[in-house]
Amino acid sequence: MTAMTPGSNIPLSAARVAVDVSAPVRLDVSGLLLTAAGKVRSDDDFIFYNQPAGPGVTYRSGGGTTPDSILVDTAAVPPGIEKIVVTASPDAAGQTFQGIEPTATVRNADDNSVLATFTPPRLGAETALVVIEVYLRNGAWKARAVGQGYADGLAGIATDFGVSVEDEPAAPAPVPAAPVAPPMPPTGPVDPRIAAPPAPPVPPAPPAPAPVPDSGKISLDKGRVSLQKNQTVSLVKGGRPLLSQVKMGLGWEPAFRGKDIDLDASVIAYGPQRNHIDSCYFGKLSILNGAIKHSGDNLTGEGAGDDEVIVVDLGRIPPEATGLVFTVNSFTGQKFTQVAKAYCRLIDGATGEELVRFDLTGAEPQTGVMMAKLIKQFSGEWEMTAMGDFVKSRTVRGMVKPAAQAL
Repeated sequence: MTAMTPGSNIPLSAARVAVDVSAPVRLDVSGLLLTAAGKVRSDDDFIFYNQPAGPGVTYRSGGGTTPDSILVDTAAVPPGIEKIVVTASPDAAGQTFQGIEPTATVRNADDNSVLATFTPPRLGAETALVVIEVYLRNGAWKARAVGQGYADGLAGIATDFGVSVEDEPAAPAPVPAAPVAPPMPPTGPVDPRIAAPPAPPVPPAPPAPAPVPDSGKISLDKGRVSLQKNQTVSLVKGGRPLLSQVKMGLGWEPAFRGKDIDLDASVIAYGPQRNHIDSCYFGKLSILNGAIKHSGDNLTGEGAGDDEVIVVDLGRIPPEATGLVFTVNSFTGQKFTQVAKAYCRLIDGATGEELVRFDLTGAEPQTGVMMAKLIKQFSGEWEMTAMGDFVKSRTVRGMVKPAAQAL
């Protein structure tokens, strides 16, 4: 059994799998069949308690005593469907996931053996959640832990994936002051959709948060990829390992007035249970037997180009290290909104090609930022996710706990 973390995946050893989602409260669980475009083909691809069966996907109610689940028969999923997302929302209207810790369990549907579990971290105001996705990649089915929350309930998820969601019935229109001639009586059966008066326009709902992009859709096959926050790219090209070394470069301009600015780049290494293994920073320039090395501390930002560089030799990372989080801290205490021309970037160590860049100036008034994370997949591939999450910490020591929670 594998305990999954956000963004991690496993190959499915069974053709028929069930995804149960349990919590201290009753949850509504549903599944959506998605094409390569990330959308349903029609509303028939939304599988839930009122529409419990679709091609290759079935909703199973727990009756309030056991968890609801989505059963996926990968052999019966129709051509053109590349992903089934499993969602959950509290059954009570308006209830959030604050204080509720849901857990998804992926099982072999034939012998009920557990393949993996996933508990999404750091939930709060979300009222719906994309928990797990079962997806097709290079002819093989896999399961990925997602944990993407929505503040506007299951309707927000459904709308995001192309399901038509009916508006709530509108209030009756006010009686007009002037008399209005009645319509001519119909001569045949009345279609209530035509006969009913038009409802007043409903203001559009606020946009739902974007779901976590599918790393399987973002590759380096065509060269440089410009990642945005929460997007993921697999560090392979044409199915072969692409990067033997990754460099983290950090640069900024010295202060024109007042004391100099000292930004510090670091990499924190974790094990499969989010256990802290070691940290590479200006006070410890080499970790994991030299697989991760730091160029040394720059105290002012003087000089052109990257002021601090950390080299990560992916091929030499020991097997007990499965997650790396790249962080930046303002050691001298200036917030990133006060630093001139600060940036950090990830570079292909072999070619010098820039893979991703963050402009830290004017970002958020904090002293620490988690720039990106690298997660080793079950297949041995490394996947990089852009983070850009700011925290209050001047040193790497204060980044260890929030970075572990972000894995």
